Amino acid sequence: MRKATSGNLPAETTSFIGRRRELAELRRQLASARLVTVVGPGGAGKSRLTARIASDLSRGFGHGAWLVQLADIREPALVANAFMAGLDLRDQTGMEPCALVLSHLRERQLLLVVDNCEHLLQAVAELISEILRAAPHVRVLATSREPLSVSGEHVVLVPPLELPAISEALARSRQNEAVMLFTERAAAATGGFELNADNQAAVIDICRRLDGLPLALELAAVRMRVLSVEQIRGRLGDRFNLLTTGSREALPRQQTLRNAMEWSHDLLTESERDLLRRLSVFAGRFTLEAVESVGGVAPTLEVLSALVDRSLVLKEESGPAACYRLHETVREFAALKLSEAGEQAEVETRCTRHYVAVCEQFALEARQELAQWLRRVDLEIDTIRAVLQRCLRAGDIATGLEVATSLGVYWITRATSEGTRWLDDLLEAGFDDSEATGWALMIRGFLAVLHADAVMARPVLARAIATARSSGPSTLLSCALAMAANAENMAGERAGARRFLEEAAVLAPELDDHPAMVGVLLARALDGLVREDVAAVRSAAMEGVRRAEAAGDLYTLATMWMNLGLADLIAGEAMAARPKLAAALRIAREIDDRVAQFNLLAALSHAAAMLGNAHQAARLLGAAESLRSAVGLSVNSIVSPMLIRGRAGAESALGRARFEADFKAGMELTRIEALQLALGEPVRPQRTRAAGPGPALGGREAEVAHLVGAGLTNKEIGARLFISERTVETHVRNLLDKLGFSSRAQIAGWIAAPDG
Repeated sequence: MRKATSGNLPAETTSFIGRRRELAELRRQLASARLVTVVGPGGAGKSRLTARIASDLSRGFGHGAWLVQLADIREPALVANAFMAGLDLRDQTGMEPCALVLSHLRERQLLLVVDNCEHLLQAVAELISEILRAAPHVRVLATSREPLSVSGEHVVLVPPLELPAISEALARSRQNEAVMLFTERAAAATGGFELNADNQAAVIDICRRLDGLPLALELAAVRMRVLSVEQIRGRLGDRFNLLTTGSREALPRQQTLRNAMEWSHDLLTESERDLLRRLSVFAGRFTLEAVESVGGVAPTLEVLSALVDRSLVLKEESGPAACYRLHETVREFAALKLSEAGEQAEVETRCTRHYVAVCEQFALEARQELAQWLRRVDLEIDTIRAVLQRCLRAGDIATGLEVATSLGVYWITRATSEGTRWLDDLLEAGFDDSEATGWALMIRGFLAVLHADAVMARPVLARAIATARSSGPSTLLSCALAMAANAENMAGERAGARRFLEEAAVLAPELDDHPAMVGVLLARALDGLVREDVAAVRSAAMEGVRRAEAAGDLYTLATMWMNLGLADLIAGEAMAARPKLAAALRIAREIDDRVAQFNLLAALSHAAAMLGNAHQAARLLGAAESLRSAVGLSVNSIVSPMLIRGRAGAESALGRARFEADFKAGMELTRIEALQLALGEPVRPQRTRAAGPGPALGGREAEVAHLVGAGLTNKEIGARLFISERTVETHVRNLLDKLGFSSRAQIAGWIAAPDG
């Protein structure tokens, strides 16, 4: 079992303030409870708190801590898909997402952090209950605005930050968590704000008026860029006096947050208010291009930048281009404003039009720029899902089919079960456009073939062929015939496969169309592999490589190189097979096709065994088994015989004990490490390690810790890092909390440790 930390917890981008009592309580609860739910109002800081405690505790779990984010999920049916995404699993097989999650977790020891459960309580509660039953070494830490009501659940309430007293000593005010949060965020916004005797009363009043709610305090603090602390105090006073009736103590926390957001909203320009409410139509992350298409304001970039500056829109780095998202509570507020403005239908229509265009562009360009386009759709898939759901609810089946069929390659390489569900729902709704229906049926049949489900694939593809025949010879007919040949071979119907393949082979050259031609070549290669006809495989695959390279078609190119490598292995030519399999694996890594990666690891392990490298063969077999489990593949695949022969050869050469040791070492590799091993690259450990024997530190925290270790004072550290002495104090206090120390000397000793 892995001892190094692994997982997907996000790096902290701002310092963590306070919460000592809550952190201690969570640490105590998680020592014994298997499900702990952190409950509190929106904006109370539940997500930051759980991320911090999970980071602190992750080293105690053999397989680390993993974050599942539910804020962008709207449909209960997609909850298991969100768990898969959080656990870095891939929906590319016939296994249902829930079953794959349970299978993956069954033998693992990890902490599962499930964030923002409140809008999907029943679906989340059901899946977590199944996880707790199936995976005895998994502990779950959830956040919600209300308990999950699952058997064995322990609830930890997260109140707002403790409020400062109206009148107290300056030194004591500086130790108050609400004041600390406001002053540190204000310092970050202004580059130099510090609490002093002159502004103490105003800061305390702001913290009390905002009930110590972290999100409200952060929204107020960022206004220090343009307002003084006294101006913020006065404007909050005017708004809260206007909106509040009765006692302040009787005001619900959620109303406090709403009032704080109303205040922040009122300070926006008209264009900023317009854009903020329209951004609520995006279910998850979005790009500048999407904002320009949907937002309806100009100049879009300047207005969006202003919302980012005010912390109402969050910017995230994702590859070469930035993307954006709304905090869940801000999105709820903006959606309410959109509804109040009577713009919801209009903005949703603009959103749908934009993503129809994006998906059409994907269909046209993804073949040549597959890796980039897959990343693009990964980024915006939550809003595309929302578009598909709106199409189903509105009965706009034509648009839904257009979106779902345009994303064919995405479903094939990323989400076969999900693609199947969308296509089934749309096809069941009925639509009389034969070409659109025919393509939907063809892709549905392709997904069934990938699932090794011939029972479903054969009738679906028969319908696709019949639909295509009604409109005359076409690319659709050729592709459907070739795919039907694959389904027949899968069902063991060799004669039927030959009939479909022969008809497609006559039709495709007449069309002179890349999809039609490579469809036939792929079917020919598979037919040759099934029959172990090496010459047939090589003939089809070499032509396929030529065409795929000319068209820039990475998916087909990877498959054709793999087919050539498999043909060499069948012929007993392992040395010739290795460079072809490696070429395919590099592409499969680039486009992140997990099924192809498994097949290629298996094939390369067999090649290693044939060449007498039994240690390598055993490690690659272990890595392939680990990936097979993570993807949910059955062992009944085209490479199954090679797995069996490779294992037998390696075990015979090494002996049982040495084989099992190498096999286990291969299973403990991360997927990225396994691919590096298979490709003969230096294996770079992918699991993150802390900067010493304790929890991982953020970048600024690590800098401060090393300077403390060097013996510098807070003033000297501040001068070195160009931050205030008070900010250094906060970082040191956070380090003591995180590391469980009580003195700077302990931090210095920790840094000086051999593995520090």
